[in-house]
Formats: sequence, C-alpha cells, structure tokens
Amino acid sequence: MATLTVRNLDDDVVRRLRIRAAEHGRSAEAEHRDILRAVLMADGEQLQQRQKTAALLAEFRRRTATRGSQSASELLTEARTARIETLTPPDDGA
Repeated sequence: MATLTVRNLDDDVVRRLRIRAAEHGRSAEAEHRDILRAVLMADGEQLQQRQKTAALLAEFRRRTATRGSQSASELLTEARTARIETLTPPDDGA
C-alpha cells in the first residue's frame, strides 16, 4: 500500500477531520482513508452510471429517429393555439 502525505491544511479542516473521526469512532488516519475512498469510488460509480444512461438514451434516439414526431416547441405552439381558440369568442362577421 502507498503512503500519502497532505501538507498545508487549514487548522479548521484538520479540526473538522478529527471531530468527524471521533464521531465515527476511528482514528483520524482511518477517517481520511474512508473519506478518500468514498469520494473517489463514488466518482467512478457515477461515471459508470452516466455512461450507462448515455448509452440507453443513444439507443432510444436511434430507435425513435424515424418516427417523425413533432418537437416540443411545435406541440406547445399547437396547444396554445387551441387554447386561445377556446377562450376567444367566435367572430360573427358583424
């Protein structure tokens, strides 16, 4: 295993790390390892999840590309026009 030395930490950061370690019932060094492991492993898991989601979205786009459905802006415009027509009294031509 490797050794990591961190220099020039603010006193407040060191104090908070010691408090957090005491709250979890472990040494400051064990707490540092846990924090680093949790943050770095979460980044890797999040990256994998993002890549999986991106692949699913790309597959969905590929499968639905030929459907020719309206865009969201076109659907909104159509819905607003219909709503205005229902709220506006008909023109009698008078």
